[in-house]
Amino acid sequence: QVQLVESGGGLVQPGGSLRLSCAASGSIFSIRSMGWYRQAPGKQRELVANIISVGSPNYADSVKGRFTCSRDNAKNTVYLQMNSLKPEDTAVYYCNAQVLVTTWGNYWGQGTQVTVSS
Repeated sequence: QVQLVESGGGLVQPGGSLRLSCAASGSIFSIRSMGWYRQAPGKQRELVANIISVGSPNYADSVKGRFTCSRDNAKNTVYLQMNSLKPEDTAVYYCNAQVLVTTWGNYWGQGTQVTVSS
């Protein structure tokens, strides 16, 4: 009923930048939160950044000052601008959204690989 489609991952050198996008589509009545999680090999999935309703973005301490999360509610799209990337940012990045169809549900994108390496 709801699809989250991500784009923008890839390979970048340390200090470089990438921009991720995630568009939600389907039988959407409302979206409460949209944001990004990541999972590195051997580690648990962790919150990177999200925006709840029309509030300010929330960030993990490890990305504050380097990443910017923004949301276009008219397009049901969330973005993650990642600057000053570090090797420890390497992970699969997943888009997440809490969406009201007939009931509230928690939805995930398929994931996009971000690799920071020289």
